[in-house]
Amino acid sequence: MFAFISIQAQIKLGPKVGLNLSTMTLKSSGISMDPNMLVGFHIGVISEITLKDNLKLQPGILYSTKGSKYKISYLQQSFELSIAPSYIDIPVNVMYYFSTGKAEISLFAGPYFAYGIGGKSKSDGESVDISFGSGDNDDMKPFDLGLNVGAGVNINGLLISAQYGLGLTNLSPSSTDNTEMKNRVIGISFAYLFGGK
Repeated sequence: MFAFISIQAQIKLGPKVGLNLSTMTLKSSGISMDPNMLVGFHIGVISEITLKDNLKLQPGILYSTKGSKYKISYLQQSFELSIAPSYIDIPVNVMYYFSTGKAEISLFAGPYFAYGIGGKSKSDGESVDISFGSGDNDDMKPFDLGLNVGAGVNINGLLISAQYGLGLTNLSPSSTDNTEMKNRVIGISFAYLFGGK
């Protein structure tokens, strides 16, 4: 019983919500398309587990929208394209805290795992659902793996943070034209942690 109480005292849990400022690198047949930022959001829950005095583990599960906009010119014509996939994200960050009186400053880094569950692509105003899979007729692979790095401040349980997410997985299902798609996301988040010390 005492061991259970001790473990519970070192675990915090709470909601997290925030803004995603995302781009997606897109290369096809050796041609790179310049991405423009797409505004999305994330929402879910996180926990914080104390490993040592200043070292904590922060796993979570989030619904997150990402993607990018593009302006493509071809044969004296131009059109706009947007890709906006949505994911279930599982970040696992290691946090290091510096105490500054009433507030705690944190630096963190860690991997994230994501799985695509929906979203839309739009071209010249026409919108279609994104097809996830690994076939040449699919739009994107569903699984994404990447790294997060960021910083935050904790004020009496209110956690404000900013992070950069670097996607490492090529999300293009095509194997014939050397297409490459990778997520890049700047996230600004607010969370409130309950429980623990």
